[in-house]
Parts: sequence; C-alpha cells; structure tokens
Amino acid sequence: MKLSDLSHRLAQWLAGTGPLAEIVISSRIRLARNVAGFPFLSRCSEDQRRQIADTLQGAITAAGVLDDPLTVDVEQAVELDRQFLVERQLISRQHAAGSGARRMLANGAETVALMVNEEDHLRMQVLATGLQLESAYETIDRIDDAVEKRVAYAYSGRYGYLTACPTNVGTGIRVSVMLHLPALKMTGEIEKVFQAARDMRLAIRGLFGEGTEAGGDFFQVSNQTTLGRTEKQIIQDFREQIIPDIIQYEKVAREALVDRKTDVIDDKVFRSLGLLRCARLLSTSETLFHLSLIRLGVHLGRIRDLSLQTVNELFLFSQPGHLQKAAGREMTPDERAKARAEMIRAKLN
Repeated sequence: MKLSDLSHRLAQWLAGTGPLAEIVISSRIRLARNVAGFPFLSRCSEDQRRQIADTLQGAITAAGVLDDPLTVDVEQAVELDRQFLVERQLISRQHAAGSGARRMLANGAETVALMVNEEDHLRMQVLATGLQLESAYETIDRIDDAVEKRVAYAYSGRYGYLTACPTNVGTGIRVSVMLHLPALKMTGEIEKVFQAARDMRLAIRGLFGEGTEAGGDFFQVSNQTTLGRTEKQIIQDFREQIIPDIIQYEKVAREALVDRKTDVIDDKVFRSLGLLRCARLLSTSETLFHLSLIRLGVHLGRIRDLSLQTVNELFLFSQPGHLQKAAGREMTPDERAKARAEMIRAKLN
C-alpha cells in the first residue's frame, strides 16, 4: 500500500458505526516500549537511532502483524506527508516534528499504527470506531507479544516497562477516547465535567493530542499514569465509569436542549448547514465549528438526509493536509479555504 492510496478514503476509525458512535468518535489503546540495551532517545546518538529504527522495523515486518502494510520513512517524508499522517492519527505531532531516523508502519485499514522513535523507541496504537476498548486492547496485546518475541524490551521486575516519560512507566499503556460533546459545551457544563475528570487524574486534550485545542467540540480523554495498575484495571475504569458518566452527561444535556430550546437548536443546526452548503471560503476552525453542529443535528434527528459517516468524512477531508494531498500540491491558506468550501458544497449538495 502507498501513502497516496489513503488520500481519497475514510479512515476506518471514523466510520461512525461503532457502539455509541453518536458521541464516541473513536477508542485508542497505545503502548510505549523501548529496546533493551539502548538509551532513551534523548540520550541516543544518530547511529543508535538508526539501529533502533532498523531493528524495530525488521522485527515488526518479521512478526507479520500488519495486513496490507504501509511503511513511511518519516525522516525523509516531506512536511505535507507528515501533516497528512498526523491528521489521520497515524503519527503524533511530536513524531512529525522530530529529528533523526524515525518510521511509521500501519495496516491497510489504518486501525493499527506503530511509531518508531517518537518519544519512546516504539509507540504502538490500535484505533477503533466508537467505544471498543476491549477489542482494541486484545489486538494491541497480540501485536505486542508478537514483536516482543523478536526484540527484547527494556523491563524492570520492580517497575515494569521502562519508558522515557515517568507517567508511562509500568504497563506503558495510554487509553484514549475521542468524544463529541457539543451539548455540554452549549449548556456551559463542560468545565464541571472536565474538572471532575482532572480530579481523577485524567488528561483532556484536543483532536490531535497533547498541546492541541478541542476544535469542533471534539475532546480526547486519556489516563495520565500507569504505574501500579494493570492494563485491565485501567480499561475497566474507562469502560464502566469514566466514559459512561461523560456520555450520560452529554445525553442529558442533548435531551434538555431538545425539550427546552428546540427552536434555538434548530436555528443553530440549520444555519450551519445552510452556510456550509453555500460558503465560498472556509477556514479549518470555522468548518469544524459548523460540522460539530451538523453532527449534533444528525444525531438528534433534525437533519435526516446526512449520516454520521458523511459528517466524519467532511471533518477529515477538510483538514489542510488532506486538501493539499487531494490537489497534489501545496496550497496557500486562501487556496485551501476555497478548495475546502468547494469540496464541502459538492458533498452536501
């Protein structure tokens, strides 16, 4: 598979078909691992970085864990390709902006991606549409075992897996759920929910992880620590308490808006739909704002001729990297604003 094959198709984790997909965009399990016998990346020489990259790429390929594999040399990739991979959640912004030898290996469905030489030597992730943490963990656990048979990980009998960031020491697991929470934002209840999440030592981030804002009312909720807890304990907390509670708050807020402010909701939703169907210039942030309201309208049954998948598709294809990959060239911000509006008009009309 080639990188260009991805530019005109929807990533499977955005299909909008998983459990509770009207609120939960995707579930992600990530594991951090380091190769025994090498220092952490911050202390590695260029030669050591390349040795790690070659060792891990060879081990992953030999393990045969990726169907229809895609391999990208991130060090050699142009800036546009790196931005494109970030938008598809296949690499992190840190990986894109890094230096030295680093690779990305993914399966054809884009549900599995392995970053080599990001913050740790190896960051494995599995993405699933909707709330599917258990199945995502089963997949990543199987991949982790297959790779570990071919390369020794840095491990302590006392502390567990050793990682560059102390908060990942132990299991090395990061559980993340991407949520769409427009009703909580509109009712002013979002900060109360997130303060409660922070009290439980959870991290709240934007669309593209650490350091990003919550464009379009999309939020990533992740655990911050792993030491002293098993993978199953962390996942169980997310599945049985943390995410169900947030989902319930959002559902109640949506029901309240429909019951008490139907005209207000309809006005916001159909203004956004009308604007996107007619606009000639659209920025990324403006597009996310209006798509968020349209997505809410689809779930509430106010808009009946669009699906969640279509809205998710617009959300992805309107990103700057995707617009430029589709055009086959780099574009100025004004050119992107025009191309974004044209693409959305064609899809909605």
